[in-house]
Amino acid sequence: MSNKSFHKRFRNIGVLTVIAVYFLILVGGIVRSTGSGMGCPDWPKCFGSWVPPTDVSQLPENYLEIYKQKRIEKNQKLAGFLNNVGFDEISASIFSHPSQYIETEFNVTKTWIEYLNRLVGVLIGFFIFLTVLYSIPYLKTDKTIFYLSFGSFILVGVQGWLGSIVVSTNLLPVTITIHMALALVLVALLQYAVTRPSKELYASNFNSSTKVYLLLWLVALTTFIQILIGTQVRENVDIIAFATNGLNRETWVDQLGLSFYVHRSFSIILIALYAYLAYEVYRLKNRLITKLTTIMLVLVGFEIVIGVLMAYFAIPAFLQPFHLTLAALLFGVQFQLLLVYYYASKKAATKTVAVSK
Repeated sequence: MSNKSFHKRFRNIGVLTVIAVYFLILVGGIVRSTGSGMGCPDWPKCFGSWVPPTDVSQLPENYLEIYKQKRIEKNQKLAGFLNNVGFDEISASIFSHPSQYIETEFNVTKTWIEYLNRLVGVLIGFFIFLTVLYSIPYLKTDKTIFYLSFGSFILVGVQGWLGSIVVSTNLLPVTITIHMALALVLVALLQYAVTRPSKELYASNFNSSTKVYLLLWLVALTTFIQILIGTQVRENVDIIAFATNGLNRETWVDQLGLSFYVHRSFSIILIALYAYLAYEVYRLKNRLITKLTTIMLVLVGFEIVIGVLMAYFAIPAFLQPFHLTLAALLFGVQFQLLLVYYYASKKAATKTVAVSK
Protein backbone atom coordinates (compact mmCIF):
# COMPACT_ATOMS: atom_id res chain seq x y z
CA MET A 1 0.00 0.00 0.00
CA SER A 2 1.34 3.46 -0.89
CA ASN A 3 2.27 6.01 1.77
CA LYS A 4 -0.48 8.32 0.52
CA SER A 5 -3.10 5.57 0.76
CA PHE A 6 -2.45 4.48 4.32
CA HIS A 7 -2.03 8.08 5.42
CA LYS A 8 -5.48 8.97 4.00
CA ARG A 9 -7.06 5.92 5.60
CA PHE A 10 -5.55 6.75 8.98
CA ARG A 11 -6.62 10.39 8.76
CA ASN A 12 -10.21 9.49 7.81
CA ILE A 13 -10.73 7.08 10.69
CA GLY A 14 -8.92 9.44 13.07
CA VAL A 15 -11.12 12.41 12.18
CA LEU A 16 -14.24 10.23 12.45
CA THR A 17 -13.12 9.09 15.90
CA VAL A 18 -12.54 12.66 17.10
CA ILE A 19 -16.03 13.65 15.90
CA ALA A 20 -17.49 10.61 17.66
CA VAL A 21 -15.80 11.59 20.94
CA TYR A 22 -17.33 15.07 20.77
CA PHE A 23 -20.71 13.49 20.03
CA LEU A 24 -20.27 11.26 23.08
CA ILE A 25 -19.59 14.34 25.22
CA LEU A 26 -22.85 15.83 23.92
CA VAL A 27 -24.75 12.62 24.66
CA GLY A 28 -23.14 12.48 28.11
CA GLY A 29 -24.36 16.03 28.73
CA ILE A 30 -27.88 14.99 27.73
CA VAL A 31 -27.63 12.05 30.13
CA ARG A 32 -26.72 14.42 32.96
CA SER A 33 -29.30 17.12 32.13
CA THR A 34 -32.14 14.58 31.90
CA GLY A 35 -31.09 12.78 35.06
CA SER A 36 -30.55 9.54 33.13
CA GLY A 37 -27.18 8.65 34.63
CA MET A 38 -28.70 5.79 36.59
CA GLY A 39 -31.07 4.75 33.79
CA CYS A 40 -29.11 1.49 33.76
CA PRO A 41 -28.25 0.43 37.33
CA ASP A 42 -25.60 -2.08 36.28
CA TRP A 43 -22.67 -2.14 33.85
CA PRO A 44 -21.83 -3.18 31.13
CA LYS A 45 -25.31 -4.73 30.82
CA CYS A 46 -28.50 -2.77 31.46
CA PHE A 47 -30.86 -4.42 33.95
CA GLY A 48 -28.95 -7.62 33.37
CA SER A 49 -29.49 -7.61 29.61
CA TRP A 50 -27.58 -6.44 26.54
CA VAL A 51 -30.86 -4.94 25.27
CA PRO A 52 -32.69 -2.90 27.96
CA PRO A 53 -36.31 -3.61 28.91
CA THR A 54 -39.06 -1.40 27.56
CA ASP A 55 -41.50 -1.90 30.41
CA VAL A 56 -41.18 -2.40 34.18
CA SER A 57 -43.18 -5.64 33.86
CA GLN A 58 -40.06 -7.21 32.32
CA LEU A 59 -38.23 -6.79 35.62
CA PRO A 60 -38.59 -8.76 38.88
CA GLU A 61 -40.75 -7.12 41.56
CA ASN A 62 -37.77 -6.56 43.88
CA TYR A 63 -35.46 -5.21 41.15
CA LEU A 64 -34.66 -2.07 43.20
CA GLU A 65 -33.22 -4.13 46.06
CA ILE A 66 -31.42 -6.51 43.70
CA TYR A 67 -29.45 -3.79 41.90
CA LYS A 68 -28.85 -1.73 45.02
CA GLN A 69 -27.26 -4.74 46.70
CA LYS A 70 -25.10 -5.43 43.64
CA ARG A 71 -23.84 -1.84 43.68
CA ILE A 72 -23.09 -1.96 47.41
CA GLU A 73 -21.07 -5.16 47.03
CA LYS A 74 -19.07 -3.68 44.15
CA ASN A 75 -18.48 -0.46 46.08
CA GLN A 76 -17.29 -2.36 49.15
CA LYS A 77 -14.60 -4.01 47.03
CA LEU A 78 -13.64 -0.64 45.51
CA ALA A 79 -13.55 1.06 48.91
CA GLY A 80 -11.37 -1.72 50.29
CA PHE A 81 -8.91 -1.31 47.42
CA LEU A 82 -8.80 2.49 47.87
CA ASN A 83 -8.16 2.04 51.60
CA ASN A 84 -5.28 -0.32 50.91
CA VAL A 85 -3.58 2.19 48.57
CA GLY A 86 -4.04 5.13 50.95
CA PHE A 87 -7.10 6.94 49.52
CA ASP A 88 -9.06 6.88 52.78
CA GLU A 89 -11.12 10.03 52.14
CA ILE A 90 -12.27 8.96 48.68
CA SER A 91 -13.10 5.53 50.08
CA ALA A 92 -15.24 7.09 52.81
CA SER A 93 -16.98 9.42 50.34
CA ILE A 94 -18.28 6.45 48.35
CA PHE A 95 -20.64 5.55 51.19
CA SER A 96 -21.32 9.07 52.47
CA HIS A 97 -22.75 10.24 49.14
CA PRO A 98 -26.41 11.20 49.82
CA SER A 99 -27.90 8.98 47.12
CA GLN A 100 -25.60 6.02 47.67
CA TYR A 101 -28.30 3.67 49.00
CA ILE A 102 -31.12 4.97 46.83
CA GLU A 103 -31.98 3.00 43.72
CA THR A 104 -33.60 4.79 40.79
CA GLU A 105 -36.95 3.43 39.67
CA PHE A 106 -37.22 2.19 36.11
CA ASN A 107 -37.95 4.88 33.53
CA VAL A 108 -37.94 3.70 29.93
CA THR A 109 -36.86 7.07 28.51
CA LYS A 110 -33.94 7.49 30.91
CA THR A 111 -32.90 3.88 30.45
CA TRP A 112 -32.65 4.22 26.69
CA ILE A 113 -30.88 7.58 26.87
CA GLU A 114 -28.21 6.00 29.05
CA TYR A 115 -28.13 2.93 26.79
CA LEU A 116 -27.51 5.19 23.76
CA ASN A 117 -24.66 6.78 25.69
CA ARG A 118 -23.10 3.35 26.17
CA LEU A 119 -23.59 2.35 22.55
CA VAL A 120 -21.76 5.48 21.38
CA GLY A 121 -18.97 4.61 23.82
CA VAL A 122 -18.68 1.12 22.32
CA LEU A 123 -18.64 2.62 18.82
CA ILE A 124 -15.77 4.91 19.79
CA GLY A 125 -13.88 1.92 21.15
CA PHE A 126 -14.29 0.24 17.76
CA PHE A 127 -13.17 3.38 15.91
CA ILE A 128 -10.09 3.76 18.09
CA PHE A 129 -9.20 0.10 17.59
CA LEU A 130 -9.25 0.75 13.83
CA THR A 131 -7.15 3.88 14.42
CA VAL A 132 -4.54 1.74 16.15
CA LEU A 133 -4.57 -0.82 13.32
CA TYR A 134 -4.22 1.90 10.68
CA SER A 135 -1.38 3.51 12.62
CA ILE A 136 0.81 0.37 12.51
CA PRO A 137 2.56 1.41 9.23
CA TYR A 138 3.82 4.53 11.03
CA LEU A 139 6.03 2.31 13.21
CA LYS A 140 8.49 2.45 10.32
CA THR A 141 8.33 6.22 9.79
CA ASP A 142 7.02 7.94 12.94
CA LYS A 143 6.49 5.72 15.99
CA THR A 144 4.95 8.58 17.98
CA ILE A 145 1.79 8.36 15.86
CA PHE A 146 1.34 4.69 16.74
CA TYR A 147 2.01 5.30 20.43
CA LEU A 148 -0.53 8.16 20.51
CA SER A 149 -3.14 5.92 18.89
CA PHE A 150 -2.39 3.01 21.19
CA GLY A 151 -2.45 5.32 24.22
CA SER A 152 -5.91 6.51 23.13
CA PHE A 153 -7.07 2.90 22.93
CA ILE A 154 -5.84 2.21 26.47
CA LEU A 155 -7.49 5.40 27.71
CA VAL A 156 -10.85 4.33 26.24
CA GLY A 157 -10.55 1.11 28.23
CA VAL A 158 -9.88 3.12 31.39
CA GLN A 159 -12.88 5.31 30.57
CA GLY A 160 -15.07 2.25 30.22
CA TRP A 161 -13.93 0.94 33.62
CA LEU A 162 -14.43 4.36 35.18
CA GLY A 163 -17.91 4.48 33.65
CA SER A 164 -18.76 1.33 35.58
CA ILE A 165 -17.53 3.02 38.77
CA VAL A 166 -19.66 6.09 38.03
CA VAL A 167 -22.71 3.81 37.85
CA SER A 168 -21.85 1.66 40.86
CA THR A 169 -21.25 4.73 43.06
CA ASN A 170 -24.52 6.30 41.90
CA LEU A 171 -22.80 9.25 40.15
CA LEU A 172 -20.23 10.01 42.86
CA PRO A 173 -19.01 13.57 42.03
CA VAL A 174 -15.25 12.92 42.00
CA THR A 175 -15.66 10.07 39.50
CA ILE A 176 -17.63 12.30 37.11
CA THR A 177 -14.91 14.99 37.20
CA ILE A 178 -12.19 12.43 36.44
CA HIS A 179 -14.37 10.97 33.68
CA MET A 180 -14.62 14.41 32.03
CA ALA A 181 -10.91 15.14 32.44
CA LEU A 182 -9.96 11.88 30.73
CA ALA A 183 -12.39 12.61 27.88
CA LEU A 184 -10.52 15.87 27.19
CA VAL A 185 -7.16 14.10 27.36
CA LEU A 186 -8.52 11.54 24.88
CA VAL A 187 -9.53 14.33 22.49
CA ALA A 188 -6.05 15.86 22.73
CA LEU A 189 -4.28 12.54 22.07
CA LEU A 190 -6.43 11.79 19.04
CA GLN A 191 -6.04 15.28 17.56
CA TYR A 192 -2.29 15.07 18.03
CA ALA A 193 -2.19 11.66 16.34
CA VAL A 194 -4.28 12.85 13.37
CA THR A 195 -2.39 16.14 12.95
CA ARG A 196 1.16 14.81 13.21
CA PRO A 197 1.29 12.90 9.86
CA SER A 198 0.45 16.13 8.00
CA LYS A 199 2.84 18.40 9.89
CA GLU A 200 4.78 19.37 6.75
CA LEU A 201 1.59 20.84 5.25
CA TYR A 202 1.37 23.42 8.03
CA ALA A 203 4.86 24.83 7.57
CA SER A 204 4.86 28.56 6.87
CA ASN A 205 8.42 29.19 8.04
CA PHE A 206 7.76 32.10 10.42
CA ASN A 207 9.86 32.77 13.50
CA SER A 208 7.97 31.32 16.44
CA SER A 209 7.65 33.35 19.61
CA THR A 210 8.25 31.63 22.93
CA LYS A 211 5.77 34.06 24.47
CA VAL A 212 2.98 33.08 22.05
CA TYR A 213 3.77 29.38 22.34
CA LEU A 214 3.58 29.55 26.13
CA LEU A 215 0.42 31.63 25.86
CA LEU A 216 -1.17 28.93 23.72
CA TRP A 217 -0.32 26.34 26.38
CA LEU A 218 -1.63 28.62 29.13
CA VAL A 219 -4.95 29.18 27.34
CA ALA A 220 -5.46 25.45 26.68
CA LEU A 221 -4.60 24.47 30.28
CA THR A 222 -6.75 27.18 31.87
CA THR A 223 -9.68 26.16 29.66
CA PHE A 224 -9.12 22.55 30.76
CA ILE A 225 -9.23 23.68 34.42
CA GLN A 226 -12.31 25.83 33.79
CA ILE A 227 -14.16 22.85 32.30
CA LEU A 228 -13.36 20.75 35.37
CA ILE A 229 -14.57 23.54 37.67
CA GLY A 230 -17.72 23.69 35.56
CA THR A 231 -18.12 19.93 36.01
CA GLN A 232 -17.97 20.43 39.77
CA VAL A 233 -20.64 23.15 39.49
CA ARG A 234 -22.77 20.66 37.56
CA GLU A 235 -22.23 18.11 40.33
CA ASN A 236 -23.53 20.65 42.86
CA VAL A 237 -26.57 21.19 40.64
CA ASP A 238 -27.24 17.45 40.78
CA ILE A 239 -26.99 17.44 44.58
CA ILE A 240 -29.38 20.39 44.88
CA ALA A 241 -31.79 18.82 42.38
CA PHE A 242 -31.77 15.62 44.42
CA ALA A 243 -32.36 17.49 47.70
CA THR A 244 -35.25 19.55 46.26
CA ASN A 245 -36.78 16.78 44.16
CA GLY A 246 -36.21 18.95 41.10
CA LEU A 247 -38.42 21.76 42.40
CA ASN A 248 -37.76 25.50 42.84
CA ARG A 249 -35.14 25.72 40.09
CA GLU A 250 -35.06 29.50 40.43
CA THR A 251 -33.33 29.09 43.82
CA TRP A 252 -30.63 26.66 42.65
CA VAL A 253 -28.06 29.24 41.54
CA ASP A 254 -28.08 30.86 44.99
CA GLN A 255 -27.34 27.47 46.56
CA LEU A 256 -24.41 26.51 44.31
CA GLY A 257 -21.71 27.87 46.60
CA LEU A 258 -18.06 28.76 45.99
CA SER A 259 -17.42 26.63 42.90
CA PHE A 260 -20.03 28.56 40.91
CA TYR A 261 -18.53 31.96 41.78
CA VAL A 262 -15.01 30.69 41.03
CA HIS A 263 -16.24 29.36 37.68
CA ARG A 264 -17.95 32.66 36.84
CA SER A 265 -15.03 34.86 37.94
CA PHE A 266 -12.43 32.67 36.25
CA SER A 267 -14.29 33.09 32.96
CA ILE A 268 -13.50 36.82 33.03
CA ILE A 269 -9.77 36.04 33.25
CA LEU A 270 -10.12 33.56 30.41
CA ILE A 271 -11.87 36.09 28.17
CA ALA A 272 -8.95 38.48 28.66
CA LEU A 273 -6.51 35.67 27.79
CA TYR A 274 -8.46 34.76 24.66
CA ALA A 275 -8.48 38.40 23.50
CA TYR A 276 -4.74 38.78 24.05
CA LEU A 277 -4.00 35.49 22.30
CA ALA A 278 -6.15 36.51 19.33
CA TYR A 279 -4.29 39.81 19.07
CA GLU A 280 -0.92 38.02 19.01
CA VAL A 281 -1.78 35.28 16.51
CA TYR A 282 -3.70 37.52 14.10
CA ARG A 283 -0.46 39.46 13.62
CA LEU A 284 1.12 36.33 12.08
CA LYS A 285 -1.26 36.54 9.12
CA ASN A 286 -1.25 32.77 8.76
CA ARG A 287 -4.50 31.66 7.11
CA LEU A 288 -5.10 28.44 9.07
CA ILE A 289 -4.02 29.90 12.41
CA THR A 290 -6.26 32.92 11.82
CA LYS A 291 -9.19 30.63 10.97
CA LEU A 292 -8.73 28.53 14.11
CA THR A 293 -8.46 31.66 16.24
CA THR A 294 -11.69 33.03 14.77
CA ILE A 295 -13.46 29.74 15.49
CA MET A 296 -12.13 29.92 19.05
CA LEU A 297 -13.56 33.41 19.54
CA VAL A 298 -16.94 32.39 18.09
CA LEU A 299 -17.13 29.44 20.50
CA VAL A 300 -16.19 31.74 23.38
CA GLY A 301 -19.02 34.08 22.38
CA PHE A 302 -21.56 31.26 22.36
CA GLU A 303 -20.26 29.98 25.70
CA ILE A 304 -20.69 33.41 27.28
CA VAL A 305 -24.27 33.71 25.99
CA ILE A 306 -25.23 30.23 27.18
CA GLY A 307 -23.52 30.77 30.55
CA VAL A 308 -25.46 34.00 31.13
CA LEU A 309 -28.75 32.35 30.11
CA MET A 310 -28.11 29.47 32.50
CA ALA A 311 -27.26 31.79 35.40
CA TYR A 312 -30.26 34.08 34.94
CA PHE A 313 -32.91 31.63 33.76
CA ALA A 314 -32.73 28.90 36.44
CA ILE A 315 -30.22 26.63 34.66
CA PRO A 316 -32.45 25.33 31.82
CA ALA A 317 -31.83 21.63 31.34
CA PHE A 318 -31.76 21.83 27.53
CA LEU A 319 -28.83 24.30 27.61
CA GLN A 320 -26.56 22.22 29.86
CA PRO A 321 -25.38 19.68 27.23
CA PHE A 322 -24.61 22.46 24.74
CA HIS A 323 -22.62 24.38 27.34
CA LEU A 324 -20.49 21.32 28.06
CA THR A 325 -20.04 20.31 24.42
CA LEU A 326 -19.07 23.82 23.31
CA ALA A 327 -16.53 23.96 26.16
CA ALA A 328 -15.00 20.67 24.98
CA LEU A 329 -14.93 21.96 21.39
CA LEU A 330 -13.28 25.16 22.59
CA PHE A 331 -10.54 23.14 24.29
CA GLY A 332 -10.13 21.03 21.15
CA VAL A 333 -9.78 24.09 18.91
CA GLN A 334 -7.23 25.62 21.27
CA PHE A 335 -5.19 22.43 21.33
CA GLN A 336 -5.35 22.21 17.52
CA LEU A 337 -4.21 25.83 17.35
CA LEU A 338 -1.27 24.93 19.55
CA LEU A 339 -0.29 22.02 17.29
CA VAL A 340 -0.64 24.01 14.07
CA TYR A 341 1.32 26.95 15.49
CA TYR A 342 4.18 24.67 16.45
CA TYR A 343 4.31 22.82 13.13
CA ALA A 344 4.04 26.08 11.17
CA SER A 345 7.07 27.60 12.85
CA LYS A 346 10.66 27.56 11.62
CA LYS A 347 11.67 25.68 14.74
CA ALA A 348 9.45 22.71 13.87
CA ALA A 349 10.52 22.83 10.22
CA THR A 350 14.19 22.65 11.27
CA LYS A 351 13.52 19.64 13.50
CA THR A 352 11.64 17.88 10.69
CA VAL A 353 14.56 18.36 8.31
CA ALA A 354 17.01 17.13 10.94
CA VAL A 355 14.99 13.98 11.55
CA SER A 356 14.59 13.25 7.82
CA LYS A 357 18.35 13.41 7.37
